[in-house]
Amino acid sequence: MDFGSPEFVIAIIALSYGAWVVNNWIRAKNGYALEDEWGGKTEKADTGEAKRLREENRALHDKLDTMQDRMVVLEKIVTDRGYSLSDEIEALRDRPQGNGVPLNIKTSEKA
Repeated sequence: MDFGSPEFVIAIIALSYGAWVVNNWIRAKNGYALEDEWGGKTEKADTGEAKRLREENRALHDKLDTMQDRMVVLEKIVTDRGYSLSDEIEALRDRPQGNGVPLNIKTSEKA
C-alpha cells in the first residue's frame, strides 16, 4: 500500500469527516453542544419543548420543597404530640376505676 497515493489521502479525509459527523450526531442526540468544522462550539437552540420541560421541572422542584417543609412541620407535631399523648395515657391509668358507665352485661351459663 502506497501511503502517498491520492486514494489513501482521500480515504483518510473521508474517515475524518465520517468520524466528525458521527461525533456530532452522538453529541446532538445527548444534548451536548455541537462542534463546527473549526473546533468552535454551537449551542443547541431552545425549543418550546425544552422550555416547557424546564418550567415543569422548576414547578415540581417548588412543589417538592413545599412538601418537604410540610413534612418537617408534621414530624414536629407528631413527635411533640407523641410525648404529651403518652403523658395523657399515663394520667388516665392513674385515675381511679369506677368513673365509667357500667354495661350490665349478663352472661348465660349452659348446663
